[in-house]
Amino acid sequence: MEHVSIKRQRVSADLSQEDHESDCEIIEVSTASKPSKKQRPASTTSVYSSLRTSISPPPIRQTLPEPHEGHTDKGKRKAASRSPTLPQLPISSTSRLIPSPMQLSTVNGLADSTNVDTVSLRDILGDPLIKECWLFNYLIDVDFIMSQLDEDTRDLVQVKIVHGSWKEEDVNRINIARPLDLIRIQEAAKRYDNVQVITAYMAEMYWTHHSKMIILFRHDDTAQINIVTGNFIVRDWSMCQAVWRSPLLPLQTFPSTLQDIVGLFPMGGGYRFKRDILQYLNSYGQRRTGPLTAELKKYEFFSIRAALVASVPGKQNLSDTDPDQETLWGWPGLKHVFRSFNPQIPKLKPHIVTQCSSVASISKKWMEHFQNMLRYHKSFQSSPSPMPRFSLIFPTADEIRRSVDGYGSGGSIHMKTQTSAQRKQLEFLKPMLCHWAGDERANAAIAKRSEKVQVRQAQRRRAAPHIKTYIRFSDENMTTVDWALMTSANLSKQAWGEEVNGKGEVRICSYEIGVVVWPALWDDGGEAEMVPVFGKDTPDDDYDGVEEKEESGMDEDVETTDDEGGEGVFANRKEQNRQYRTRVGLRMPYDLPLVPYADDEMPWCAAAPCSEPDWMGRTWPGFGNS
Repeated sequence: MEHVSIKRQRVSADLSQEDHESDCEIIEVSTASKPSKKQRPASTTSVYSSLRTSISPPPIRQTLPEPHEGHTDKGKRKAASRSPTLPQLPISSTSRLIPSPMQLSTVNGLADSTNVDTVSLRDILGDPLIKECWLFNYLIDVDFIMSQLDEDTRDLVQVKIVHGSWKEEDVNRINIARPLDLIRIQEAAKRYDNVQVITAYMAEMYWTHHSKMIILFRHDDTAQINIVTGNFIVRDWSMCQAVWRSPLLPLQTFPSTLQDIVGLFPMGGGYRFKRDILQYLNSYGQRRTGPLTAELKKYEFFSIRAALVASVPGKQNLSDTDPDQETLWGWPGLKHVFRSFNPQIPKLKPHIVTQCSSVASISKKWMEHFQNMLRYHKSFQSSPSPMPRFSLIFPTADEIRRSVDGYGSGGSIHMKTQTSAQRKQLEFLKPMLCHWAGDERANAAIAKRSEKVQVRQAQRRRAAPHIKTYIRFSDENMTTVDWALMTSANLSKQAWGEEVNGKGEVRICSYEIGVVVWPALWDDGGEAEMVPVFGKDTPDDDYDGVEEKEESGMDEDVETTDDEGGEGVFANRKEQNRQYRTRVGLRMPYDLPLVPYADDEMPWCAAAPCSEPDWMGRTWPGFGNS
């Protein structure tokens, strides 16, 4: 057995940073080609196949049908362009079916059949129509990023890289895909005349820049915003990630100001999204992102259906902040989004699931505060819904061992469990903990059961989770979704903010960014529901993703542990579905039902050594050990 080869690149282990990848050890060397610009051979043929692609403006997205039958005045609705790589919107005879607004990343190493409707980094960056690209992230491999651009226009795209490493000795500034020679981001960027490196404003020592976003400007006069959960390094894209992509945004056809639009468009609309993302970008300072905000202001956002939820480091006084004029950051911003809508089925007991790649040091008091915030909705004060069931999905060591990258993935996933304070934290988290894959324990449970089992498989068990999602299911059977959040923010007070202090302030220590979606954004005057979908982005007419198998016919990968519900639950769902005109899919990264931890199971701890080999025969020495 061989040990995982580790090049140690450490920063302060201070608790204020432990929810990020800052204390991970870099285990993987990039295999991406990294020729210097001078070394790249010149083409001898002048035949650029990718430049044969039409540069005509993208087709206008098909106008969605009006809620009233017989309506023919389609000129009253502005059609919005949609990215050509996103799925079309199929229309059924009984309902309008909307693909999931959040997509999963393509995972190399999984079967093609499990990568249906997924998005790779190449899908985002490889279009030859891209003329300018702004990249925001925590860990960045310049050569890997450049390898994702179209090979024939790579030298022509203006690339701006925004990172948060401000110390010359900061290991995060290193081009981590080449740890053997410790080439820094700035030095790697020198090989490309079209790359500019920008350091985010970092006023305090333990602030971090954890946002993960790509903003594109294209030759067809459109722009696009892409929010992801992965770092721009090779290893992260062999793990499960999430991607939210805006439609292609056209240049605006009439002048407007933020003052004109704030009061006219509700939360979740494109103009509110525009205001919030411009205020987020302004937080970096005019010198850093001024050119970006000036350019982005020129584009129409009317086709976006999502609310931006971001964090900006610093202190924000809630009593002095008018959210209609100034964006709230962190958990106050998310709570303000929740004020805009109600649960779909308010009388049922909801199930709120947190799934993240790192859990920082948090107190039970802070966790209860955060969970109470997640319960909030428009009518909460007058008609609070039942107390939700809360779950926290986090992988075990066994699930890391069996992932595509084995222990290599473990360097990006963090929950500390070794000190007495960390064990105390685990005590109040343990009742909520559920498996990421859970198939080993589920198979044992299935062997003891004789009834039919309903299986909903996300096909991501072997892709270790670097994704971060927070989802409120309408009921404990998890058949519909009240809202879903995809974000860079892990479970930490550094990312979401501390509780309000005596001065009415909330302190945040990290840049983060994400989006929230909920079904009413697609109701268009009718009724809409959001349902979990598995292995694809578009929901079915009937309840999606349910397979019923007898226990004796179960295959090895089948999972179920939940005794609640049954055939009647899904029969009722099918009957209820007929009442909806619009059904929005939500692509699930994990299987349902969830599999709770057994009493003797523990979450993965990257600091702890593991002598049991992973599927590649490697052991894990643990951080701080050789």
